[in-house]
Amino acid sequence: MNTQEQIVNAIKKFDTIIIHRHQHPDPDAIGSQMGLANVIKESFPEKHVYCVGKQYTGFNWLGTVDEIADDVYKDALVMVLDTANQPRVDDARYTKGKQIIKIDHHPNDDQFGDLMWVVPDASSTSELIYDLYSSSDDLKINAEAGRLLYAGIIGDTGRFKYPSTSAHTFAVAAGLAQLDFSTSDVNQIEDEIDLPLARLSAYVYQNIQILDSGAGYIVLTNEILKQLDLGDESTSAVVPLPGKLKEIKNWAIFVQQKDASYRVRLRSKGPVINEIAKQFGGGGHPLASGAVAKDDAEIKQVIAAISEAAKNYKGEIA
Repeated sequence: MNTQEQIVNAIKKFDTIIIHRHQHPDPDAIGSQMGLANVIKESFPEKHVYCVGKQYTGFNWLGTVDEIADDVYKDALVMVLDTANQPRVDDARYTKGKQIIKIDHHPNDDQFGDLMWVVPDASSTSELIYDLYSSSDDLKINAEAGRLLYAGIIGDTGRFKYPSTSAHTFAVAAGLAQLDFSTSDVNQIEDEIDLPLARLSAYVYQNIQILDSGAGYIVLTNEILKQLDLGDESTSAVVPLPGKLKEIKNWAIFVQQKDASYRVRLRSKGPVINEIAKQFGGGGHPLASGAVAKDDAEIKQVIAAISEAAKNYKGEIA
């Protein structure tokens, strides 16, 4: 029995299923979470399925989370999606269920759960959820699940632009597109920005620092975000922007938090950056990772590390 079959059997076995994803979610985290919930509900209407985590208004179009009491976890199957390591799981109650299943496409550095299905070469966790559905005659999919999974895929592939996009990714997207939802509507929503975000985009291009090594960085303080009428959750849309500049090989965006520390978003066109992220309390993919810098001194250390990686990189730029 392969891993997908074991996962489906677990879903069939439990009456209550609670689905978690990572903190500070992106479209793949929410799309895979909500998409799987819809697949399970469509397949087994009698089951109680909940999605938990913090609700972000910018992602209301992907659905809303459930507020559940602690005792709901008793005898429940807990599924943790798109979350590389345990400190990043949104809602710490994920350990209170009877069984934990981890489904993810990040490098499996933190191996947790009673059952793991981790495919680092997959474009997204949403792609894996479609593969899970495709692997079983017991699972059904509906248009809403298709919309959610498609949103997750285009979010994590940058509209099929990133190297993780494979022929299989296109096949999955084609399968989803046959369902009754508008792919163009999803593309439009994910591409839209409001005026504060447009002004932040302009600020990023005007103030990005590009080193001789090809590394780039920008620091977004609380003062800057306040001036632009933005919060941390609104900055994710500008993360890919430095990658459009041909002079840049890899980059870091430092976003100050309420406690004055910095959330670090690392991206790359070639130099591996997830090992750098691990040095600063984070992790992720070789070309897309996150970390934390507690102060200006650690910001300088991160910048030095990505600059060294860019300087030593001899391969082609994606």
